[in-house]
Amino acid sequence: MAPVEQDALAMRERLFHERVRECIICALLFATLYILCHFIITHFKKHTDFTAVHDDEDAAVNRIALGLCTFTLAVALGAVLLLPFSIISNEVLLSFPQNYYIQWLNGSLIHGLWNLVFLFSNMSLVFLMPFAYFFTESEGFAGSKKGIMARVYETSVVLLLLTLLVLGMVWVASAIVGNDAASRQSLYDLWEYYLPYLYSCISLFGVLLLLLCTPFGLSTMFTVTGKLLVKPRLLEDLDEQLSCTRFEEAAVSHRI
Repeated sequence: MAPVEQDALAMRERLFHERVRECIICALLFATLYILCHFIITHFKKHTDFTAVHDDEDAAVNRIALGLCTFTLAVALGAVLLLPFSIISNEVLLSFPQNYYIQWLNGSLIHGLWNLVFLFSNMSLVFLMPFAYFFTESEGFAGSKKGIMARVYETSVVLLLLTLLVLGMVWVASAIVGNDAASRQSLYDLWEYYLPYLYSCISLFGVLLLLLCTPFGLSTMFTVTGKLLVKPRLLEDLDEQLSCTRFEEAAVSHRI
């Protein structure tokens, strides 16, 4: 075998091992987040939810919905922690560039995590959460055999009809706003244009909802932060402070 072929084969093996290592790391991180989110949901749920159902079919449906909600919460928590994880991993690599045991914190891993979070976020937003809601509300089509699959079929049909309805409304709105070839072509770019835009809009809506629904917590946070931080004294006017001190001294002397 020629040296060039040996080098190419060694490069392929190294890339293959790196991909396998990244997949294992991503799986371990997601499994940790999934277990943590499962404990969080089971801690805050009511005692009669999800499991304490007398009907076995309803109990199975509720367990499936619990798994979908846990998956979505794990993806959301991963999206929140991804930016701090990227910053910390970059600082660790800059501090210990020659350490062999932390070389797995590379840019390829971070890029793969960003892609997986984007993929699972859109999948949870568009498919998993509506499916979990319609699945818990479904009972199967009239005349069909009862069971889990009947509810799955009904949920799939309802979700498909809802997707067609939303796409039809978007198509009509796009035709009303701008009936040209560019706007029609943008409708076909669902993955590259509309999903990132939808993800950004819903993230902004979530932040606004957080600001509206938790004013007391935010006011407390800013109050505590204001008490802990030291105010800068660079912009203070010393002449004004001396004048205030003289007025206070005169007032106290007048009272005496």
